[in-house]
Amino acid sequence: MFGGDLVFRNEDLDQARCRKEFVSSAVDDIRWLGFQWNFGPVSQSDRIRIYQIYLQRLLDAGLAYPCFCSRRDILEAAGAPHETGDEPVYPGTCRSRSPDCYPAGRQPSIRFRVPDGAAVSFADNCRGQTRFVSGRDFGDFVIWRHDGIPSYQLAIVIDDYLMGITEVVRGEDLLKSTARQILLYQAFNWATPQWFHCPLMTDSSGTRLAKRHNSLSLQCLRETGTQPAELLSRFEKEAEAWWSLPLK
Repeated sequence: MFGGDLVFRNEDLDQARCRKEFVSSAVDDIRWLGFQWNFGPVSQSDRIRIYQIYLQRLLDAGLAYPCFCSRRDILEAAGAPHETGDEPVYPGTCRSRSPDCYPAGRQPSIRFRVPDGAAVSFADNCRGQTRFVSGRDFGDFVIWRHDGIPSYQLAIVIDDYLMGITEVVRGEDLLKSTARQILLYQAFNWATPQWFHCPLMTDSSGTRLAKRHNSLSLQCLRETGTQPAELLSRFEKEAEAWWSLPLK
């Protein structure tokens, strides 16, 4: 929100997956559902310079550092545990690497230096009190890719702060991302928003709705005659069910 106004933000940093036709389709879908916005679409790909300014602040404060490790390096590193569905816990290979030892001709990614063993607790308005431990549940994470593109974790925190976002509602699969983002909020000395992590929508078999599972898109639903009121009514019923559950 900018002063209470609604902003359409296009999170298009992954250029391999974000195409102009997808943005046009998203705009059509959201308008079809009856939503209107005062600003936007605002594309993250047009805001790289802004992200660079805040990245430099973290580097200058010693809260971020260059990393030359590949994903394979991390997977093969001794004692680098990982979970299905989440990135491997970074073993800290480049944390103390001297610039004299940087590989020639290689562009590094930039990692955020998480405080080892720090408890990251937050009140989630759907799940209750939630807690992760940095260095155990997740390690130093990438905030700037080696190809010059900011990570989701960094860009989303900067945008939410600058746009005055006070409530974040998203799927429960991003709980651990929230813990990472809270550390970035703390690094910038910014107040965090309220968090709402909702159960993921599933089909009749209990499988998460996703394109890779051939789930119907809003465009497909529109073309088959589904009306916005039908979907909104379903969302409202599921939201009521979420709120009636006891907090975990």
